Amino acid sequence: MRSIPASRHPRQTGIHPALQSFADECGALAVRLLAYAGVLGLIAIGTVRVFDGLDLDFAAVPSARKDWAIVDRVQPAFAVSQFDSSGKTASYEVRRHPDGGRKDVLGWAAAGERRVAELELYRPGGEAAHAGPPADEIAGRMDPEGSLREIAGEGIVDSKFGPVALLGFADRQGDGQRCLGFLKNLDSANLRISGWSCQGDSLPARRAAIACTLNRLVLLAARNDAPLAELFARAELKRGACAAGSALPAMSADWVTGAQNPLLRGSL
Repeated sequence: MRSIPASRHPRQTGIHPALQSFADECGALAVRLLAYAGVLGLIAIGTVRVFDGLDLDFAAVPSARKDWAIVDRVQPAFAVSQFDSSGKTASYEVRRHPDGGRKDVLGWAAAGERRVAELELYRPGGEAAHAGPPADEIAGRMDPEGSLREIAGEGIVDSKFGPVALLGFADRQGDGQRCLGFLKNLDSANLRISGWSCQGDSLPARRAAIACTLNRLVLLAARNDAPLAELFARAELKRGACAAGSALPAMSADWVTGAQNPLLRGSL
């Protein structure tokens, strides 16, 4: 039997060589992309672990710029005339806050001793919205080395700025030699007057010393602050008298120098 001759042409696979080459290239590219993605993933994991190990306090950066700072070479804006400062040195300090507040602080102390009196004139800025109770601040200034103590009212005294609230420590209300703090808000001029005093040999004398200090407080420079200038101009018309060379008022004992719960002057 005669055999059939084999075909002279190779068997066809059904895939064009160009398509086969393209498929091989796509596979190689996919492998490279997966390798790159794996490397990037390892880098990301390492970065996260490094930053997790760092104790970063980003909130500390802006808060450091929110502190009160003492300003040098600033002319005083206030003064206390005829202050009974025998043997004591007066100091004047201006502090500013980045949010706009300003504090003028007057203090009196004998050489090498702690202050016997302090007067602060505070013109609030934006920082006031986050401040604590004013009474706590005064107590901290009056007894900076003391622990947290209960604050108690000590009555009021009269001044050219009107009635001024007094305060002290509740655990010392039986001590006739206790120091007294004071606080007066004057919203019309955006001003808070506060401080404390240990002057005087008795509690009535210390109450009178505070009243006289406030009556002798004068404005040196308003710096285009019309409400502040008007406040002091009106207050001068109500200024009371103090005995010459003494912190006690010339008037007899009344709601300024009387007991903790003073009586109003005059008839109702």
